[in-house]
Amino acid sequence: MASTTQPRSKVRERREDVRRRVLRTAAEMMADGTPYTELPVQRIAERAQVARSTFYLHFPDKSRLLIALADEAVEALFGEAVVWWRADHADGVDGVAHAMRQMIAAYREHRRVLHALGEVAGYDPDVAEFWRDRMRRFTEVVQARLDAELRAGTVDPEMDVRTTAQVLIWTVERTISAHCHHDEGTGDERIARTLARSIWLTVYGIPPGPPRAAPRREPGLRGP
Repeated sequence: MASTTQPRSKVRERREDVRRRVLRTAAEMMADGTPYTELPVQRIAERAQVARSTFYLHFPDKSRLLIALADEAVEALFGEAVVWWRADHADGVDGVAHAMRQMIAAYREHRRVLHALGEVAGYDPDVAEFWRDRMRRFTEVVQARLDAELRAGTVDPEMDVRTTAQVLIWTVERTISAHCHHDEGTGDERIARTLARSIWLTVYGIPPGPPRAAPRREPGLRGP
């Protein structure tokens, strides 16, 4: 048993190492300013120090490479928002704003991969299906929360939860994408707060007011 298990383990480790090197190399080349669509497989393989044939063992084509890169980027983009949608919302608009800040930061960190994802999804069916699937998963999270709020009577009873979830998700994603493309970071807080207010108003109608202070007791008066 040991004679077969050990070699298999080593082979698996080597495969994982090659995959990591290729992904890291592609990400570094994009970070250097090379658009994804202009990355030749041969250059990626050479910089990752793997044979071209080895590259294709792990990634049958560049679409699969982009999907692998985008998987981590999309998870980072939506991760904090998923946490907020599943939370109790006791922190009100501030909680939404925190999630929006994290989404903006994640988009900036992975902007080249996410930009390539949006571009290639326009003509590559595999990449398009990956992107639709990830957006569909996030939509289901938001829709589940809106359904729960509808049953609890905390949102407009006329709300179309499925369409509302779709509108919120696409509005946030497109707004952050456009913002990060045109702004170097000075407007991040403004966008985060504006998106937060828009989401809260759409879901709950009005944002919560500031905490109410305890009533002051007049001097000389005793309580009951």
